[in-house]
Amino acid sequence: MRGRKETGNPILDKTLVLSVLIVKFCDQLNTDNKREIAKQLLRSGTSIGANIREAQNPESNADFIHKFKIASKEIKETEYWLDIIEECYEKYNIEDISKLLNEVAKITNSIITTMKSKLKN
Repeated sequence: MRGRKETGNPILDKTLVLSVLIVKFCDQLNTDNKREIAKQLLRSGTSIGANIREAQNPESNADFIHKFKIASKEIKETEYWLDIIEECYEKYNIEDISKLLNEVAKITNSIITTMKSKLKN
């Protein structure tokens, strides 16, 4: 990606790539006059990485978990918009975005679970 080096943090790197894929896909949707769906997908899809990046400087462990939970909700919303696109418009291939979104979801949920268990101990 345009000379940007990876951070070495898989969730940060994957969410950045995911956001770039979503921005480019939404540009295509906008070109095809699918602006309302593009707007919703762009908002939820890029919010995932923004919340995870924000969680890197938490005020507390609870704040860290909270940001990741918001990201998890945005993942679900993004899945919803991708499902709508897949069901309504056969011409779009969302496989790469869906696969990466699934990876991000697994990592996000694992981080939430791990942090919750650390707080209990």
